[in-house]
Amino acid sequence: MATHLTPGVLPVDDVRYAKTPTRVSWGAIFAGVVLAIAVQLVLGILGTGIGLSLVDPVEGTTPGAAGFGIGAGIYWIITTVIALGAGGYAAARVAGVQDRFDGLVHGLVVWGVTLILTLYLLTSAVGGIIGGAFRTVGSVATAAGSGIGAAAPKVADVANVDVTDVRDEASAYLSTAPSDPAQMTPEQAQKEIAQELPALARGGQDGVRAESRIVDIVAAQRKISRPEAQAQVTRAKAQFVKTKNETIATAKSATDTAAGAAAGTSFMVVIALLIGAAAAGFGATAAARRRV
Repeated sequence: MATHLTPGVLPVDDVRYAKTPTRVSWGAIFAGVVLAIAVQLVLGILGTGIGLSLVDPVEGTTPGAAGFGIGAGIYWIITTVIALGAGGYAAARVAGVQDRFDGLVHGLVVWGVTLILTLYLLTSAVGGIIGGAFRTVGSVATAAGSGIGAAAPKVADVANVDVTDVRDEASAYLSTAPSDPAQMTPEQAQKEIAQELPALARGGQDGVRAESRIVDIVAAQRKISRPEAQAQVTRAKAQFVKTKNETIATAKSATDTAAGAAAGTSFMVVIALLIGAAAAGFGATAAARRRV
C-alpha cells in the first residue's frame, strides 16, 4: 500500500510517532546551576582572600566593621550577578532555545534552583551546626530561668537525693533564723532581706509589708532609728526603680535598633535576589537564538 505524501505534512503512518518538542531542558538547567554555584564559590573565596589581605593589625590600617560590611555586600551582589548570568547563559545555550521567552524561563529556573539549593545547603549543614549551638544555649538559659523551685527537684534527681529531705533541710536552715531583727546575724539579715525583695518589687500589700520588714531589719542591724532606716530604704528603692527603668529603656532602644537593622537587611537581600534573577534572565535571553 502506497503512502501518500503532502508537501509540509508528515506521512499518515508516521503521525503517531511525532512528538511535541520539549521547551524546558532540565539537563541544561542542571548544568547552569552547577556552573552558577561553582562561579559563586570561586568568586567568594577570592573575595575572602581580598578581604583578609586588607587586615593589617600591625600598622593599624584595618578598615572598620562598617566599611567591611558595605564592601562585602557590594561584592556579593557583583558575584551573584556574574554567577547567575553565566549560569543562565550556559543553560539557554546548551538547551539550544530559539525563543527569547524560553531562554528567559531557563534563566529564571536556574536562578530558582540555585536559590533553593543554596538555602538547603545552609539550613542542612551550617544552619544545623549553628542551630544546635543555639539550642544548647537556649536549654541552659531555660534551666537557669526556671527558678530554684523548679530546678531543685531535677538537681536532686541527678544527685540521687530525695526531694523531701532537701525541703526538710531547707526548712531547718530557715527555722534557725530568729524573727527578731536585733537577734539576727549579718548573714541571716541579708538572707531575710533577699527573701523580701521579690515582694517589694511586686508592690501592693505584699510590697508594703516587705518594705516594713526590711526597714526593721536595717534599723536593728545598723542600730539606727526607724525613720533613718526608712529613709535609707526609700533611697535604695528609688535607685533600684531608676536603674530598672533605665535598663528597660535601653533594652527597648536596642530592640528597636535591631528590628530596624533586620528590616533593612531583609529589603537589601530581596533587592539582591531580584538583581540575581534579572542577571540570570538576561544571560539566558542573550544566548537565545531567534527563529529564522
